This record gives sequence, C-alpha cells and structure tokens, in this order.
Amino acid sequence: MSEQKAITTNKLTKKFGDFTAVDEISFEVNKGEIFGFLGANGAGKTTAMRMLCGLSLPTSGEATVAGLNVYKENEKIKRSIGYMSQKFSLYDDLTVKENMRFYGGIYGKSNAFIKQKTAYILDHLHLEKEANVLVKSLPLGWKQKLAFSVAVFHAPEIVFLDEPTGGVDPVTRREFWNMIYVAAAGGTTVFVTTHYMDEAEYCDRVSIMVDGRIDALDTPIRLKEKFNAASMDEVFLKLARKAARAAD
Repeated sequence: MSEQKAITTNKLTKKFGDFTAVDEISFEVNKGEIFGFLGANGAGKTTAMRMLCGLSLPTSGEATVAGLNVYKENEKIKRSIGYMSQKFSLYDDLTVKENMRFYGGIYGKSNAFIKQKTAYILDHLHLEKEANVLVKSLPLGWKQKLAFSVAVFHAPEIVFLDEPTGGVDPVTRREFWNMIYVAAAGGTTVFVTTHYMDEAEYCDRVSIMVDGRIDALDTPIRLKEKFNAASMDEVFLKLARKAARAAD
C-alpha cells in the first residue's frame, strides 16, 4: 500500500444471505483528503462504512484503513479512527467536559493530554461557560460541533462522519464544514456521507453508490462535466434514477 493512501479497498463485498449489500467496490482515499461517500438510502454506503470502521467483517475482498487490515485488525481500526454518527455520538446525561474526559479515557490518553485538549476545545468553541452543562440541554448546532471535536479529540488519522449535518440550518452547516477544512489541513483524512448535495461540492473527491456498486468517482468539477450537469444534485439524480433497489 502506498504511504499516501489512508484507505484502500479492492472488490470489497458484503452479503446478507442472497442479498449483496456491497458489491465488489474498489477505491482509494488519499491522506488528508475530504472524501464524499454518497448514495441514496439502500445503496449500501452505510454497510460499506461499517466495514471500514471495523464494525462489520466483509464477506470477501480486501481493504485497509490507516494501514490496518479490516479482517485481522478491526479492533485496532476502532481505536485508530474517529467516528461521528447522525446522532452525534455524545452522552446526553454527561456534561460537556465529562464527554471529553470519557472519550479521552477510552482512547487511552493521559490526564494531562485530556485536560489540555479539553481546555483548547472549550475555548475554540466558546463553550467555557457551558463546560459543566449537560449535553442534552445544548442547542443542536452546538451539539454537532462538540460531537465533531470529540470525534477528533484523540487526533486520529481518519475521521468517519455519517451524515453529520442532518437537521441543522445552512449557517451552522457551513460553520461545521469550516471545522472539517481545518482538520483536513492538519492532515486528518475525512470520510463523509451526506444527503446534502451542496456539501458534496466541498469535498476533494466524491463517490456515488448505486445498488451496492460505485457508479461514479471523481472531483465534483469533473463529475459535473462528465454528466453535463450544473450541480452535484443533478449528477446524483441522474445516477440515482438508475437504481433498481427500493430505498430503506
């Protein structure tokens, strides 16, 4: 594997009985890249992401994440990556500070590291006054930005974001993407799924899954040129219309 590749897959496949959820997908993600992983509901993108995160073993094919084999080193993968789901991955009944201390401890960080990183995040997000407030009482946009900060708290090589901006307003979404840019500029690889096609425009490259396969993969500019489309939304619709599977 090239040292410049954060993720590699070769004919990665996942079957559930006779149903092939992910059908021999092959792609690579460069280190420090913002990689958009798109697809309609039922296309197979969540199943593919679960395999890459070490949460589900493939049926066949090959894949590495941060240089780790998805079959033999899936537990190491879980400890080496960051992950943020649609539900923000925070504990509502813990305070802002307790959430950060908890995740720092899970990843084996020292008390000194946790204290320093917590102080930095509270200052950066302007949450000093909310440090001892329960997370469930925070506005959604604040929760979202805090969840991302917690996902990268341990300085992972790769962070997986599963539809992280669902339900928030456009201004907050843009602020969230500014945080993604900062993380990527610092060398973190960002693997993101989203239903918002304007967000696909912010990615370095985008893949689009249809019926378990990757039907398109390139930069947003080149995809729009290839499909003679004015926007990524138009590209997505042209591909999604070919889908034979029903949505979830």
